[in-house]
Amino acid sequence: MLRNREVQILLTISLLISGIGFTIAAIFNSMLTASVVLVTSILLISSTLIFTKWRYREIEKLSNYLQQISNGDFQLDVRDNYEGELSLLKSQIYKVTRMLSEQGTVLQEDKANLTNAISDISHQLKTPLTSMMMMADLLDNHRLDGEKRREFTRNLQVQLKRMEWLVSSLLKLSKIDAGTIAFKKEKVFVAPLIQTAVEPLLVPIDIKMQNLNVNGDEEAAFIGDNNWTAEALINILKNCVEHTAEGGEISILFSENALFTEITITDNGKGIAKEDLPSIFKRFYKGKNASDDSVGIGLAMAYQIITSQQGDIEVKSEPGVGTIFQIKFYKQVF
Repeated sequence: MLRNREVQILLTISLLISGIGFTIAAIFNSMLTASVVLVTSILLISSTLIFTKWRYREIEKLSNYLQQISNGDFQLDVRDNYEGELSLLKSQIYKVTRMLSEQGTVLQEDKANLTNAISDISHQLKTPLTSMMMMADLLDNHRLDGEKRREFTRNLQVQLKRMEWLVSSLLKLSKIDAGTIAFKKEKVFVAPLIQTAVEPLLVPIDIKMQNLNVNGDEEAAFIGDNNWTAEALINILKNCVEHTAEGGEISILFSENALFTEITITDNGKGIAKEDLPSIFKRFYKGKNASDDSVGIGLAMAYQIITSQQGDIEVKSEPGVGTIFQIKFYKQVF
């Protein structure tokens, strides 16, 4: 404690004042008064030193506490139930400790998720790559007849398009996860939004001779990003088209009230098994009724886009009856 400069200054000043007081008392008063002054000074200096030593002991405890935190031990609790600056400092240090602990947990989870994502991506890319390599080897055979060559070429094009979509979707998801996408906050009218989302799927809908019904309030709107929301709706509608049989029904209803704008997408397709419902928005998840070409990214991306815009999406389904996707964009208070 005595090695601290502020303590040395305090002790020097205290001794100086006590010496002056004792000298004055000895000169102008009796030795008894001087003795009283001396004893009082000694007691005051001793009390100050004891108090200072206690404070430095508490600071040393905090220093050791911080050292343990730096070593990764976040389970310590340094708080007390007293008032004062030192107690406030302990409380603030504890809050920072908890924050660091939570951030450490999040980082560990992110690391685990990244590892799983890399593993899933590798698995998803491995299948089409293996298929393409085999077809490339077969195409290298000069004795291959023209019909087979055209068939393999078409298959190569299909696999390349699938890989292009997969990589593009993964990049979009990565940007959303990293928070590098700034979603616009503009007024989006639902009717033209749905028209934009339906347009890329008109051909597969026509091929499967499905009936598409769109109804709603033409004035319905919400605050969000038109392009990214269209991307989310495309993925949801694509899922409905793929899992609805030929001649099936797909309907889109939309409305607006004082609390939110709602878009409901319904199909009468295969439906989703009850045990799959809690996981359908998870990345790379494939349910029992998923097609062989499914990679489990579309609905995960739709979920990320919608929830990133203060929206909500729920799904209800019954196998053999159909599926209902309910999307709500809540009114934002500025």
